[in-house]
Amino acid sequence: MAKDNIPASVAARAKPNFFDVITILCVIALGVAIASATRHVLQPLNIPSAQAINLDPSYLPGYAIRTTLRMFAALFASLVFTFTYAVVAAKSRRAEMILVPILDILQSVPILGFLTFTVVFFMGLFPGQIIGVELAAIFTIFTSQAWNMAFSMYQSLKTIPEDMSEAAKCFGLTSWQRFWKLEVPAAMPGLIWNMMMSMSGGWFMIVYSETISVGNTEITLPGIGSYVGTAIVHKDLAAIFYAIGAMLFVILAYDQLLFRPLVAWSAKFRFETTNSDTDTTPWLLRLMHRTSFIRWISDYIEGFAHRIAILPIGKRPFRQSYLSKNIISSKTIDIIYVTILCLLGIAAAYFIYQSVYGHISFEEVLHVIGLGFITLIRVVVMIIIATIIWVPAGIWLGLRPQWAKRTQVAAQFMAAFPANLFFPFFVVGIVHFGLNKEIWLTPLMILGTQWYILFNVVGGASTFPGDLREASKSFHIKGWLWWSKVMLPAIFPYYITGALTACGGAWNASIAAEVASWGNDTLKATGLGAYIAEATDAGDVFQVGLGMVVMSTFVILFNRLVWHPLYDYARRRLSFS
Repeated sequence: MAKDNIPASVAARAKPNFFDVITILCVIALGVAIASATRHVLQPLNIPSAQAINLDPSYLPGYAIRTTLRMFAALFASLVFTFTYAVVAAKSRRAEMILVPILDILQSVPILGFLTFTVVFFMGLFPGQIIGVELAAIFTIFTSQAWNMAFSMYQSLKTIPEDMSEAAKCFGLTSWQRFWKLEVPAAMPGLIWNMMMSMSGGWFMIVYSETISVGNTEITLPGIGSYVGTAIVHKDLAAIFYAIGAMLFVILAYDQLLFRPLVAWSAKFRFETTNSDTDTTPWLLRLMHRTSFIRWISDYIEGFAHRIAILPIGKRPFRQSYLSKNIISSKTIDIIYVTILCLLGIAAAYFIYQSVYGHISFEEVLHVIGLGFITLIRVVVMIIIATIIWVPAGIWLGLRPQWAKRTQVAAQFMAAFPANLFFPFFVVGIVHFGLNKEIWLTPLMILGTQWYILFNVVGGASTFPGDLREASKSFHIKGWLWWSKVMLPAIFPYYITGALTACGGAWNASIAAEVASWGNDTLKATGLGAYIAEATDAGDVFQVGLGMVVMSTFVILFNRLVWHPLYDYARRRLSFS
């Protein structure tokens, strides 16, 4: 026996070996790089290094580290938001009536619109310090990452298989135990793929988040986004390619070090009773398995997390008799609750009316609503096209882990590639060939958001139970019968999540897509996005507000009338039970 009554085998396994030394050195190097990149956040805002961007490629590694840290800080905030906001919305019927529409509004509000108040707010918290601008930049990235992750968690909690819920009740799991032992594992596969999509989507916002305007002052934070922005201003094509190379390297790094192990780890949470083909263990996990001390620490942390997860916190399932006694009072509370919400909505509408009265005519409102219908047609057409292309591709990849592994980095890079870099090619092509701008500017709306569909479908197909695949093979179910009765119903809840977030993103992207420019050539399509863009350039606050209210209304109504009924259908008819 070793000291402190620790078994000799455990003590021997805890002794560091050669692989531990390599891992520890890598962790130390990473810590030093992070400390070096974050030491500037408490410095005064007026120092020259806070605004100076050097296009020399030797500066790119430092810029890449800073951008990556901002994106992971935003991702952490998105996870906290997901595990609170989305969970409450899924578990509380009354909270769902408020939180889900608010989430619909938040994903429909143009991301750049958040900068109006967040920059002033965060800079007010830390006046004269870089940390205020850093927090504003992180929050801007957060708004491009959080919504699809929240919808993914919400969808997963709403479609928990009924037999698994009954098993949790039979074992007498408390609400805390049920959350960590059933609901979180069920949500992990889809959530991890949406985390990858969120990281990729964050790249689209780095140019705007790292170059912040406050009044007549422009504050530039060192990073890949500000590097790209400076290169565009100076028309330095070589610098743009350097930035793209740095972005590709960063995506490859966090794919190998984080997401690939997470995808492999999430495979154990699939609902199945038979062995199925799974992805090979990533090299990082193989390295961890060959360590002694590091693996001992990870096992200890896993055991500690398990003990926290099984704490008897929360209530156990109620008996049916108790529920039946309170059904009348519950209906009464619902009526009071809905009445209060309606009164608050009427009060908010009256306040908005009083604020814009005399500034916006009724004819202007009708005109903007008509523009909204034009943009709606574009969004629906693009969602249909993206669905036809990416649903079969996502299913094919999700059912073939080896191919999903090979294409994972490519998919992340394409999703991360800033869609606005495609704008010059579209503008030049439309002008050169004399194409109809009303039609050919439309694809710009979906370039950056179509990947939500692909990533969610891949996540759904990768969780398809292996025993059901074997059953379909045994019954010789093939062709359209297999698609219509087996695979499409299985991935339908995941598709709804991807299509919903892609739809909201397309509305958001319409502001940039309906007004595209390159040099002296500017093309404007008819639509709500172009209206908001023109009003923003003109500085007309009331027209911008009207456009955003109309856009949010369209998104909410479309979600209420289309996506959420489909959510309910998936929960009732298409869950594994």
